[in-house]
Amino acid sequence: MTSLDNKIKTVSELSKVAAELKEQGKKIVLCHGVFDLLHIGHIRYLNQAKEHGDILIVSLTPDRFVDKGPDRPAFTEVLRAEALASLGEADYVTINEWPTAEETLRRIRPDVYAKGDEFKDVESDPAGKIGGEADVVKEIGAKLVFTSDIVFSSSNLINRYLTQNSEEMNEYLQMFRARYELNDILGMLDKMSELKVLVVGDTILDEYQIASTLGKSSKDPILALKYQSHELYAGGGLAVANHVANFAGEVTLLSMLGDTDQYEEFIRGKLNPKIVPYFFTRPNSPTTLKRRFIDGYSLSKVMEMYIMNDDPLPSNVDSALCVQLEQLLGSYDVVIVADFGHGLVTPNMVELLSSKAPYLAVNTQANAGNRGFNTIGKYPRADFFSLAEHELRLETRDQVNDLRPLLIEVGEKLDVKLAMVTQGSRGCSLWNPESEFVRIPSFISNVVDRVGAGDALFSVSAMAGCMGLHEELVGFFGNVAGSLAVQIMGNDTSIGKEAMKKYITATLK
Repeated sequence: MTSLDNKIKTVSELSKVAAELKEQGKKIVLCHGVFDLLHIGHIRYLNQAKEHGDILIVSLTPDRFVDKGPDRPAFTEVLRAEALASLGEADYVTINEWPTAEETLRRIRPDVYAKGDEFKDVESDPAGKIGGEADVVKEIGAKLVFTSDIVFSSSNLINRYLTQNSEEMNEYLQMFRARYELNDILGMLDKMSELKVLVVGDTILDEYQIASTLGKSSKDPILALKYQSHELYAGGGLAVANHVANFAGEVTLLSMLGDTDQYEEFIRGKLNPKIVPYFFTRPNSPTTLKRRFIDGYSLSKVMEMYIMNDDPLPSNVDSALCVQLEQLLGSYDVVIVADFGHGLVTPNMVELLSSKAPYLAVNTQANAGNRGFNTIGKYPRADFFSLAEHELRLETRDQVNDLRPLLIEVGEKLDVKLAMVTQGSRGCSLWNPESEFVRIPSFISNVVDRVGAGDALFSVSAMAGCMGLHEELVGFFGNVAGSLAVQIMGNDTSIGKEAMKKYITATLK
């Protein structure tokens, strides 16, 4: 075993080591951080921290909890641990097991917890973690100290010298930094908490059946799979409402469940507690479920099965939905319609939304379940819409021409204040009647699962549009939300404000 191996230990192992050292009268100091690109600022931080005690333990954030933007961390947790362990200042190194250092503090129980001077103001931490850690320091009777020296930023150094961004992306970020101050950008996200939002959207359950592929069946020309596990996620309008609830002050959801295979308890359990749901019941129908079969090795989707009733909605249910919608419409700043074309949004509801919504934001999704019949043209008016390129082309029946005239054509038809079209890895473009087009490159680098990414982008950009932000900021916020979403399997978690703040902070440094 090398000296580095002796220094790198688990949190559980270090809790015992720390207890033994304290019995010997040693004073324990704990430092914590990502330490993605080790630099002179880190070394001075560790040197100053060591002055407050006898033994220095350094814990680092594991890869899965590093939320500093695309392609981060630049170095894996194992390499980062080895780099720290090679420093003479560090007596022990551990890879943390949680998003923050709170539980590590409780287990190791240091005498001193040392942070850099940049964290002295709790409000300056975009992740909002230092506040909780400071509370735990008091809880265990330790002392919180802040080192004071020259401050470097790993994110800034990586963005300048080790970035994997395209040349287009680097040029865009350079111009964006010149136009906007970081604190102003983060303040706009905070401002979303003043919004009252009504979400109207189809309830969809996304079921992932994960399997190993066995190959061709011996009897039939089909692919044989061996079951491994399954996951169930709250998607569709549920996912949109959850994204919105992480930003807006007040959120109401209007949606519909089936009366068979309803999943109501599961659905309510997956909703953010802030959301006030109004669920109507569709008779003789299941709650819409999309079952996807996933190759467990590559996570590629093999096949999809829709379990739903897409017959016209009974008139009594349609009427009841419209009555409830009309009662709600006047109480909100923005109505976000996540229209998946599965029967919730009827022509009567479209008429009501178009005529009475104070600010109407719409996404009409084109999917295999609606076969191209669900296009934005069914709405006579919208203040904002966000469509994928193929959805815009379906509406205009134009497969080949440039997107700009198509976006203008549809935007003018709906009398929009702002129109947005997304193009996956090619980013997004926005247009409003008073200005030129704005194009924003994609921030996406690591894709785990594309399902739900468009919903996240739409949710955040709709709120930004309602606030009257410049179209560049609307697209920027939407792209950040989408980039975070593609790193999540299904709709396992929703996009949070603090995660966006940390992503933006790291990207713009």
